[in-house]
Amino acid sequence: MDKIIEKLKKEGYKNIFVHTDYKGTFYDWHTHPYEEIRVILEGEMIINTKNKSYHLKKGDILKVKPNEEHNAKVLSDCTYICGSKI
Repeated sequence: MDKIIEKLKKEGYKNIFVHTDYKGTFYDWHTHPYEEIRVILEGEMIINTKNKSYHLKKGDILKVKPNEEHNAKVLSDCTYICGSKI
């Protein structure tokens, strides 16, 4: 995990942290003014954009573009690394 975090820092990501959401957690449609990244360490979640649905599992990485509307549903307890590129 430390190697992933160091790599993200070198790529310009800030506010990097590890977060856990539990099965059934849902984040309604929203945006962020900056690019976001998710690196799945354990569990599964679905992140939907207006154009595509991403079923993320352990080892998957997803970058969400600035101001891209998205939502998320956690399918099983899910631990992931978050970061923002401001």
